Amino acid sequence: MRKFAGDTPKSKRSLEQHIPAQNRPQVTSSKGHDLPEVPKVPVDCPFPVVLGIDPGTRVLGFGALLAADDGPRLLAAGVLRAPAKWSPSQRLGRLHEGVEHIIANLRPRVVAVETAFVAGNVKSALRIGEGRGLVLALAARAGAEVLEYSPASVKKCVVGNGAASKPQVARMVSSLLRTEISLPDDATDALALALTYLHAQSMRERLGQAHRP
Repeated sequence: MRKFAGDTPKSKRSLEQHIPAQNRPQVTSSKGHDLPEVPKVPVDCPFPVVLGIDPGTRVLGFGALLAADDGPRLLAAGVLRAPAKWSPSQRLGRLHEGVEHIIANLRPRVVAVETAFVAGNVKSALRIGEGRGLVLALAARAGAEVLEYSPASVKKCVVGNGAASKPQVARMVSSLLRTEISLPDDATDALALALTYLHAQSMRERLGQAHRP
């Protein structure tokens, strides 16, 4: 994965103008009926927001990046948790409320979602599928572009190894974002999804420029 350029004063001023520093980044974890604290992105923000979501019905990870001119900036990251004692319908209701709140505040232009991969556990696969369907529907309803990536493709993009461990992914995410953060694995995976989209977008732009006359 490419290394992004360092900050430039011009980009910093523009970013501060639209999203004050005290409102970002926010790392949060919510439980029960609490909604996560995420910054409210204004309609006129010039930088697209890319939201990565690692779906699950008990723990859902999210990570949002601003696609600034000089490289991605961490905007918000965290997890939604639903108590294990809740029924599946209660957990889905909780996730619906939380994801809807996140999307409404962050206004993502793109939502990157991890594809389901649960080897040998049909029940878990069904539950994750329910959570994925909910996320896909809410993102599409909000008008965001929705893309899906497999866990192996994300690891390959971010680390260079499709079988990379979660600690390896976490270290590379921190390196690429030029910040030291301590996050749950689900939130780190969500940020890796957002980075994967940005890398793919960068490659498409480079190929487009290469084929111009």
